[in-house]
Amino acid sequence: MEPQSAQQLLVIGYVWPEPNSSAAGSRMMQLLMSFLARGYQINFASPADFSDHAVNLQALGIDITAIELNSSSFDVFVADLQPSVVLFDRFMMEEQFGWRVSNSWPQAIRVLNMEDLHSLRHARHQAVKAGANSECAELNNPMAHRELAAIYRSDLTLVISPFEYQLIHQHYQVPKSQLLMLPFMVESTTHSPVVPFDQRQHFVSIGNFRHAPNWDAVLELRQLWPQIRRQCPDAELHIYGAYPPKKATQLHQPAIGFLVKGWAQDVSEVMSQARVLLAPLRFGAGLKGKLLDAMLYGLPSVTTTIGAEGMTTETSWPGAIAADESSFIDAAVTLHHDQQVWQQAVSQIPDHLELYHRPTLERALHRVVDEIAADVDRLRQQHFVGAMLQHHTLKSTQYMSQWIEAKNRIKI
Repeated sequence: MEPQSAQQLLVIGYVWPEPNSSAAGSRMMQLLMSFLARGYQINFASPADFSDHAVNLQALGIDITAIELNSSSFDVFVADLQPSVVLFDRFMMEEQFGWRVSNSWPQAIRVLNMEDLHSLRHARHQAVKAGANSECAELNNPMAHRELAAIYRSDLTLVISPFEYQLIHQHYQVPKSQLLMLPFMVESTTHSPVVPFDQRQHFVSIGNFRHAPNWDAVLELRQLWPQIRRQCPDAELHIYGAYPPKKATQLHQPAIGFLVKGWAQDVSEVMSQARVLLAPLRFGAGLKGKLLDAMLYGLPSVTTTIGAEGMTTETSWPGAIAADESSFIDAAVTLHHDQQVWQQAVSQIPDHLELYHRPTLERALHRVVDEIAADVDRLRQQHFVGAMLQHHTLKSTQYMSQWIEAKNRIKI
């Protein structure tokens, strides 16, 4: 697809993107690179503190701007920039800055990048903490009220998981004209050559420790590992993840092969050397970047229904989806020991990767954005609920923010 004349994209980031730390960081970089290839000029703005682990956006030709919460300086900034498209990174940024964009530069297309459905993840977490199954999650919770309001107010919401797409459309009644199914975008091929079974060893787990489902999975692995180790006495479990806290490093026990490694300097090396990836996720939402990475590096995985949610096809899972602890342990041991079972799992990977074919997904993204840009006013008139929420929440959020700004001024 030929690039169009330069347009301006403003991204309002919850954090500065760290693709080596989280799937969310990788997802953001995929979006940025897609818009760059399309010919957009990009300004990435965030109220977050800069991180030493963040990617160097300026080296990619992307401008960066530090912005403040509850400050009218943003109004001047967005009016001067005059972006064609504003991309909100997570619903919290739409809450904070959506009304300011609507006031100061209303002609900008407002796009919400969900990452995952935060309210669903939160509800499942609450259910698990209460001792219930994640299927008992209360969907109509206060966070859902906030998140769905942001989705309704946006011209377009990028939904990463087909499960969540159906939930948002059917349960929360958001029109399909405001939604775009857009999962992770990768080339539909494994990194070749795939390292063979006999050149791999050990189990691996990976995930940002600041992400509650990942930390819970580490605790689950600590419970499951002795039974796996009993049947695989020479095996080790290598646990990687960004921002390991002291409570995680204290679990490090070389004597039983339970090794908390912390940051993974090279995910490709970690994935290519391991024989099986373990992801006993009890709650969460969206798509799991670790499971997609495993596919890309020819690594079978053992996970749960929650882990594989939104990522399955008619082809068998490249590894195993375990219904309980016993089947999780059995699947992990079998994949580690049985080369034929392992190779069969690897052979399923290409069919799964077709879901994430970058060129196909990019074409869909830019086609929809172009269609909205052609007549954004007509689109907004069709979405009455969004217009209603925009009217009421714009005022309430605006007055609260202005009150905070005035209070801060008095303190100074």
